[in-house]
Amino acid sequence: MADDIIGMDDMMAIYEVTDLFGIDRESISVPLDKEGMGGAATLDDGTLEIRAPAEAPTRDWLPTLSKTLEGLGFEASPDDEWDS
Repeated sequence: MADDIIGMDDMMAIYEVTDLFGIDRESISVPLDKEGMGGAATLDDGTLEIRAPAEAPTRDWLPTLSKTLEGLGFEASPDDEWDS
């Protein structure tokens, strides 16, 4: 059960990526429960919801998160692009 809930390491890993995109942490929602392969979506109120993956380690999933954010229209800072 503990592996189904995000921990501080998961949250900090997600912030490493969102910080590269200049996304304000106050505009991000990360539910405590992990889900499937993970994902990200912009909600109707403009909040970015990010779900950590249950089926893979969060750190291994970060390049996928980066690509998903690009697909949602976010742009990484040219100085600190995520290595995928």
